[in-house]
Amino acid sequence: MQAMHPGKPGLAFCLDSEAERQGAGYILPQGGLWRTNVNAAGQGFNPSLMKTLYFDCFSGISGDMAIAALLDMGASFKRLESELRKLGIAGEYHLHKGRGHQQLISGTRFDVHTIARRRGPGNGTPRCHHHRSHGDHHNPSPERTWADIRRMISRSGLSPWVRDRAIRLFHRLAVVEGKIHGTATEKVHFHEVGAVDSIVDIVGVCILLEEMAPGQILASVPCEGRGFIECAHGRYPVPTPAAIALLKGIPMQQIDVPGELITPTGAAILAEFVGQFGPISGLTVEKVGYGLGSRSYANHPNALRVFWGEAERAGNRSMKTAVDVIETNVDDVSPEIVAAAMERLLAAGALDVYLTPIQMKKNRPGALITMLSAPTESDRLGRMLLLETGSFGLRIRRSERVCLAREVRKIKTRLGTVEIKVGVLEGKVVSAKPEFESCRKLAAKLDKPVRIIWTCVLAECSKLLNRPADC
Repeated sequence: MQAMHPGKPGLAFCLDSEAERQGAGYILPQGGLWRTNVNAAGQGFNPSLMKTLYFDCFSGISGDMAIAALLDMGASFKRLESELRKLGIAGEYHLHKGRGHQQLISGTRFDVHTIARRRGPGNGTPRCHHHRSHGDHHNPSPERTWADIRRMISRSGLSPWVRDRAIRLFHRLAVVEGKIHGTATEKVHFHEVGAVDSIVDIVGVCILLEEMAPGQILASVPCEGRGFIECAHGRYPVPTPAAIALLKGIPMQQIDVPGELITPTGAAILAEFVGQFGPISGLTVEKVGYGLGSRSYANHPNALRVFWGEAERAGNRSMKTAVDVIETNVDDVSPEIVAAAMERLLAAGALDVYLTPIQMKKNRPGALITMLSAPTESDRLGRMLLLETGSFGLRIRRSERVCLAREVRKIKTRLGTVEIKVGVLEGKVVSAKPEFESCRKLAAKLDKPVRIIWTCVLAECSKLLNRPADC
């Protein structure tokens, strides 16, 4: 269990780290690691500056590249080996750490070599492990279910924090795999993720992050490649369905590199640990590490770069992201066409589309169609808006928006399980609202008014905010 920080009620800090034994406090709220600049006597506290780990994902991210980058920056390989033995599967693999180059960039390579085992019928077909770095193919290892992996980690001698975060990472992957293949989460049978090398990657990242104990983890907008990959379930487009699902709500961009750059494991790491995405801002860099991928490209270094330094707490800066605001005025388009255009634009990737009534020339009533788009998508979506509405032109301007980190969770109520949308700021839930469609479906199932379901769920949401319900 996590212990409570003696000077900060309600905040937990991680045990078993060297710095904690020296008196530093480690605050670990849901959604990220937090480390304060305060010693046991409460001296030297600076609430705005934090030790910061920054993932520069110019060539995507995978589990083994993340481990390699952290090792390159100085994390302990011996401690990693020692902690991983607590999983009880050391006889199935051995670890390799070495130096290498990508486009003349020197860095660390990390690999897990699986040890061949006697296998029963049906387990002898090699599969690609797309959860590893961009093209690695390893010997097949025994497939494990989500229940197998959860049991293995729960019963291990790893620290409570590492166990909790590793299980949460695997749970993210299990939920996504279940939705993609139409299987209940508890019944998901992993292929790539169940492989030994992927288990090592996921647990290993948690081990190294606990060792380093950053105050916050930030990242650049991750870059993804293009094309297709072959996986255990068939041929998938890049980004893969799993990576897309895991990165929901996280900005991403594609670059002209063939193949997969963001693996599902890498996507899960970003979704679980990173508090904010964007360019480096106000980071005083102390150390840099490079984790090298196995595949080489003609004009692109396949590496993950990480920075370690001190920066202002991300929550103290406005959480701004750039968007393009695209507008057009229409007065001769039927409401049915406008509604269809809005639906198609949202389905095509628009961040938002809305309608404002306006008065146009010659006193004609009209509508202002406003669309928000990621800057990289504005040309494509703008062209689509022209084609859908028949408008003669658009207005496009660059703007900024501030967003809470958000996620959809399932909660149990006295009437049933319903989805809610949660907004997080500085590791704390500051907004929680029922998802209407989920409430509507439950209402239909129970033959009850939607408002009854909504009121019940809203009461549960208020508990997350630690305040009484509004109704």
